[in-house]
Amino acid sequence: MGSADPPGIHQNPHTEMGMDLGSGLSCQEEEEGENKEEEEKEEEEENKEKEKKEEEEVEEEKKEEEKEKEKEEE
Repeated sequence: MGSADPPGIHQNPHTEMGMDLGSGLSCQEEEEGENKEEEEKEEEEENKEKEKKEEEEVEEEKKEEEKEKEKEEE
């Protein structure tokens, strides 16, 4: 009777390891959610970089076309 633990707490193996029955899944789900958020952020950054590169290429093409037109006019 010297134990401060409520009766039956040691019968559940999950509580002995220091976690609730429900927290195992929720922690895993939280980690998966965080990973998804990080992946989405990375994808957004990659898309932004691709868009910038495409815009730069379009601008370069426009400049080249303008140079060609100037040459033709001369």
